[in-house]
Amino acid sequence: MTERRQLEMTPRDRLLEAAKEEMAAFERREIEFRKKDRKERAAALNLPLDNINLH
Repeated sequence: MTERRQLEMTPRDRLLEAAKEEMAAFERREIEFRKKDRKERAAALNLPLDNINLH
């Protein structure tokens, strides 16, 4: 009887599982966004020196 009770998911368990899945998906998207942003900023910093006006 205890085995069956452990297999059943309560609404709270389902909500918790869904929240964990959403958080994992968010973290994957955030990591990809940061990689892309870092790459774009690095490319922007490599400005050609002849276009820079110091005065």
